[in-house]
Amino acid sequence: MLTVGIVMSIFNADLGLGASVRIPFTDSNLTVAGSIGAKERAPDVLPGYTHGRLGGNQNFINNSATLTIGPAEGTALLVIGKQDGAPVIDLHLVLSR
Repeated sequence: MLTVGIVMSIFNADLGLGASVRIPFTDSNLTVAGSIGAKERAPDVLPGYTHGRLGGNQNFINNSATLTIGPAEGTALLVIGKQDGAPVIDLHLVLSR
């Protein structure tokens, strides 16, 4: 998969995917997101409400990973906890160039 990221970084493209759902009777969400592309821009195509949570520890559960090879980076993020700006249900798909 990271080979795709290397090709995408050559073409200056980034792909972000994510899904989030509110946990009933709480202010918390369960969010799963990932991105692939150029290493300086890969985190930017994650959902906006996950900004600053990649590698963070401000939630009940925050499991994040990054893998960098040359100009490409892949990210994965699982967050359970309060996420300001997160909607009740969200599907996120971004392809930027």
